[in-house]
Parts: sequence; C-alpha cells; structure tokens
Amino acid sequence: MEHKLRKSSTDKSIHGVCGGIADFFGISSFAVRLIFIFLPANVIIYAILANTMAESERTL
Repeated sequence: MEHKLRKSSTDKSIHGVCGGIADFFGISSFAVRLIFIFLPANVIIYAILANTMAESERTL
C-alpha cells in the first residue's frame, strides 16, 4: 500500500498540513506544529504546503 503525503481531514487546526505531515511520518502532530513555530520561514513554507498538498479522502 502506497502512503502519500496529504492534508489530514481529522487532525487539523487550520488546513490540516501539520496533521498530514505527522500522519505521513508517524509522529505527533504537536511535534510538527512546534517545528513549524521555530522554522525561520514558517509562514511561507506553511502557505506553500497548504496550497499544494492534496486533500485526504473523506471516510465515514
């Protein structure tokens, strides 16, 4: 099964970018959010990822 980087539909604060990255790497979404806080170009990187990452499939 191929695991793709997608926005999270369940673990989202704004767009689901951090939740999707956390699901992809198997780590806590809180840790990913902390990393984004301390990145020098965090707003630019987050905006690019929010616009380019694919949406996750919705499940019931």
